[in-house]
Amino acid sequence: MKTNRTNAARLLDHAKIAYELIAYKFDENDLSAPHVAEALNEPIEQVFKTLVLKGDKSGYFVCIVPGDSEVDLKKAAKVSGNKNCDLIPQKDLCSLTGYIRGGCSPIGMKKHFPAYIHETCLLYESVFVSAGQRGLQMRIGTVDLIKITKSETVDLIDEWGTV
Repeated sequence: MKTNRTNAARLLDHAKIAYELIAYKFDENDLSAPHVAEALNEPIEQVFKTLVLKGDKSGYFVCIVPGDSEVDLKKAAKVSGNKNCDLIPQKDLCSLTGYIRGGCSPIGMKKHFPAYIHETCLLYESVFVSAGQRGLQMRIGTVDLIKITKSETVDLIDEWGTV
């Protein structure tokens, strides 16, 4: 299956960072990380989802969390220097990042936002993140993902909020 080069892939090519694009059949009605992990036949804990939040002090920032987890808004607020934060409205995602729901890559957004990745990423040599379009994931070395997104590794998830 031929895949289009996404902005995320072009940026990685330019930075000479190795990655692998993996196309999968997506379901418009189920864009969830568990569905993606199942389609890739990969462990859900290694398939990370990209969430964009807005803090009351810092403005927009990105959280990259394992697909079977929910971001803990209190923890996200604290690590990003905010008192409160919340997910941005879905309708604002494309204009803010250049990506749509189900295809939001932490790499190559319209503007760089502070990024935080859940610390369990360090358990894996590589992880999966959206490549910037629905039906396309990328496997990227964890250290390379942290470097290209300028992410800070922190505890972001609610231990009780796994799905």
